[in-house]
Order: sequence, then C-alpha cells, then structure tokens
Amino acid sequence: MSAPAPKLSGEKIPATVITGFLGAGKTTLVRHVLENANGRRIAIIVNEFGSLGIDGDLLKSCGIAGCTDDDIVELANGCICCTVADDFLPTMQALLDRDDPPEHVLIETSGLALPKPLIKAFDWPTIRSRMTVDGVIAVVDGPAVATGRFADDPDAIARQRAEDPSVDHDNPLAEVYEDQLNAADLIVVNKADLLDAAGIDALKQGIAGAVPRAVKVVSAYEGRIDPAVLLGIGAAAEDDLDARPSHHDGADDHEHDDFESFVVEIGEIADPDTLVTRLRAVAEAHDILRIKGFVPVSAKPMRLAVQGVGGRFRHAYDRPWTPTEQRVGRLVVIGETGLDQAAIDAAIRG
Repeated sequence: MSAPAPKLSGEKIPATVITGFLGAGKTTLVRHVLENANGRRIAIIVNEFGSLGIDGDLLKSCGIAGCTDDDIVELANGCICCTVADDFLPTMQALLDRDDPPEHVLIETSGLALPKPLIKAFDWPTIRSRMTVDGVIAVVDGPAVATGRFADDPDAIARQRAEDPSVDHDNPLAEVYEDQLNAADLIVVNKADLLDAAGIDALKQGIAGAVPRAVKVVSAYEGRIDPAVLLGIGAAAEDDLDARPSHHDGADDHEHDDFESFVVEIGEIADPDTLVTRLRAVAEAHDILRIKGFVPVSAKPMRLAVQGVGGRFRHAYDRPWTPTEQRVGRLVVIGETGLDQAAIDAAIRG
C-alpha cells in the first residue's frame, strides 16, 4: 500500500469527505486508510447520528500506530450538514490552528448527511484560504442497493407525480442516497464479497448511469482500497458545486424527521451468537435500518462490538473493558420515524 506524497509547505490542506448510507462501511474504510498512512498525519472528523459515539469509539480503540485520540474528533450534536456554523467550522479552525496541523483531514459523515452543504462550508473565508475538498468518496452498501433497499426508481416517481400530483411519493432514503452519489468524485461499492461478479458489474453500471457526470465506480471488500486511490484526487470540490446537483438545491435546510434513533442498554450476555440471532429477528420484524454498539459477554475480558444493517450482522471482540468502565451493553437502534421503541427494547433485552 502507498500513501500520497507529503503536502508541500504553503499548499492548502486537503480534506476528503467520506459519505454513504447507514452501514455502508465508512468507518471500516477510514480505519484502512489510517492503517496504511505510512506516517502521514491524518485527522479524522466523525459525525454521529444518535446519542452514542460508536463510530468514533471504534476508531479510537483500533490501536493504529501513530493515531492518537486527539486526531479523532466526534461531532455528536446533530447532522454535520445542519450544524456547519455551530459545530463543523469551529472544529476545522481548531485543526488549522494546531502547532502541528494535519497533512490530510478525513471527514466521515453520518448516513443521513447531505454532502453538498458540507462542501459549501469550505467556501468560508478562513477555511477556503487554507483548506480544499480533495475529493468526495461515496461508499455504497453493495448488497443492500442491489436489492433496492435504499434506492427507488426516480423516473417511476416522476411519472407517478405527473399522474397524481396530490399524492406525495417522496422516498427520503432514495433522496439521501442520490445526493451522496451526485456529490461524489469516487464511488466505492463495498461488501463486494457478498455479490457475484455479474451482480457487481450490473450494480456498478447502474450507478455510473445514474450519476450526472463521469465518476469512477470501484468495488471493495471491507473498505480495502489503496489510500493512493482515495487521497490526492485534487477535485477542489468547493469550486465545482454546479456539477454536483442535490434534491435540496435552493432550499435553506433539510429535515431529518423521517429518521429516529435510541439506545437500548442490556446486561452481560452468555452467548454472542444467540444475541445476534435475536437482533436479526428484531431488525426484520420492526424494519430497523441499523443496530450498532457494544455488549459485555460473561467471563470475557474483551468487549463485543456488534454491527448490523437490516438483517445482516457482524460481531467481534474489539478491546478489553477498562477498569473504570461499567460492563453494560449499549446498542444504538436507527430507523425511520415510527419505530415501536418499547417493543424493540423489550425484544432486544429478551
């Protein structure tokens, strides 16, 4: 693996925006970049949706040489594209004002964030003079998109609206997904190991045909892509906004009322496989988009990390519990508005 050449003195610090829907594999991709940074100073900004900093914690606990907690900043006060002035800009300014500013900044957005407002933030005078958007990377959950889970046919929606304009046919999941693709300079179809070659080719061709400009679409397994492919694109996306259309162009803001999240606390479990089987059943019964978090396992010193997208789950021990931590499991549940939180909570606790 190789990394881009060090930034020359006087050049703008490049920033890469990593966007993608819930569970697409953004954090895994970021970790892979850090593991192959070859000494390059990289700062990470992680935007959470929900009250528990799972993704930031995963990065901080990964044990990557040269990556300290100070290099990972969590923005947990809401969607990054809705809190630009209050949250994001001060964070970027603080990074720039360090005695040893980063050589590159990776910004992992939440699955609900629209990239375009974030790109626009780089036009802020104090940021624009010192930073540039090197590129926007959209990470796609290959199996999910292949089954139509997070995307609808925009032409079919347009036809339905034309036939009956009094009916609202908006699909917020599809709009977010399309906005992320439209903003991208590179699209990564992740989890390619879960699709056959024909399925990957069809998905890549479909994505390439849906975006409004020529954008390279590549496939990956667990976000394993040479950082030289991801970093050093040189897009200067803040100067190229017109080529990145959004469903929200002309709007002052956007709403996330279509989504909600909450945290379920559980005690120690006896068997991880039993828990995952239960979580899978709960996710499918209640149409949950995402379940992620940490759980203590009886007689195990290591913490069990659980990640689920729809009915697909993965789990692994990530690090030991610290002496000051309470051995309590916390799982973030994310879905569209209207989740039966009491029923989900009870079903997860078993």
